[in-house]
Amino acid sequence: MYSVYILTNKTDKVMYIGVTNDLQRRLYEHKNELIDGFTKKYHVHKLVYYESYKDVKDAILREKKLKGLLRMKKNELVESVNPDWNDLSDELFPGVFN
Repeated sequence: MYSVYILTNKTDKVMYIGVTNDLQRRLYEHKNELIDGFTKKYHVHKLVYYESYKDVKDAILREKKLKGLLRMKKNELVESVNPDWNDLSDELFPGVFN
């Protein structure tokens, strides 16, 4: 399985969209700032949206489409499934990130 996901920082001001074949591992890397880059620099750790795909090509196409949306549309997408912008990490992987 492949996941397309949206992360944000604690104030929900910064948004990051990524794709991975192991969402739990990737979230661990983001939350522990193990990889230098955008998410480490801006402390983007909160999972607010994700989708799953069987085919990596479909996941990459979706990631590119989401990255091309205006911020307002990205916000609407997040709010359609997560209106309070809660961190979905604990819901998806109970006890892993506590």
